[in-house]
Amino acid sequence: MLIILAIFVLPLGVAVTQHFADDQRVTDWRSARHDSTGQAPDPAATPEGVIQVYAARAFSWRGAFGVHTWIAAKAQHAPAYTRFEVVGWGVRRGGEAVRVGPGVPDGLWYGNRPTLIRELRGGAEVDALIARLHDAAQRYPHNHEYRLWPGPNSNTFIAYLGRAVPELSLDLPPTAIGKDYLPGGGVFAHAPSGGGVQVSFGGLLGLTLAAEEGVEINLLGLSAGVDFSPPALKLPGTGRLGAR
Repeated sequence: MLIILAIFVLPLGVAVTQHFADDQRVTDWRSARHDSTGQAPDPAATPEGVIQVYAARAFSWRGAFGVHTWIAAKAQHAPAYTRFEVVGWGVRRGGEAVRVGPGVPDGLWYGNRPTLIRELRGGAEVDALIARLHDAAQRYPHNHEYRLWPGPNSNTFIAYLGRAVPELSLDLPPTAIGKDYLPGGGVFAHAPSGGGVQVSFGGLLGLTLAAEEGVEINLLGLSAGVDFSPPALKLPGTGRLGAR
């Protein structure tokens, strides 16, 4: 019990306390900023294909616990980026959760600056990966379903795309709550990075072993673990402590 307290509860408590101590964010979602942070290359000056994966703290109190993730991509010579993400608003009224379309690739997420966690650039090979992202997004089985906890949510979707396109080698942060919820009620799957293995019971209890993710334990939707290459600790609420 003391080990569980040390691994999960204490880091989460520190993160929550720090979040609200530093919280100077906009409280009205209608006036929160979504403008570019300048991290994505300008399409007009970048003929090559680009895939970027971002994570930003969630809006309001949710940001004390987790992040929202998305993928931005543009094919060779494309004039703009396409964003791949899941948003829960409108799902209860019959709307779709999956949003794939033009958007600011590196925009603030309700005032929170995103962190670039993965980037690929290239020619025809990147274009082929983008086509597979589109195909996988159309096959996502929870397009009319959204649950903040334990999933399926925005991080469930990005983890699903990572498994569908393992060339991304996608290592989502431990604060991406919902990444361990396996679509379709599955128990066994590849890790979101596309390599290694993952066992998950409804996103509430599980284990991940993979070269990219290292060793991760999921308890009640919270992730903690150790990454070996590069070395880092992964803590709930706090995130990754160490090299990237």
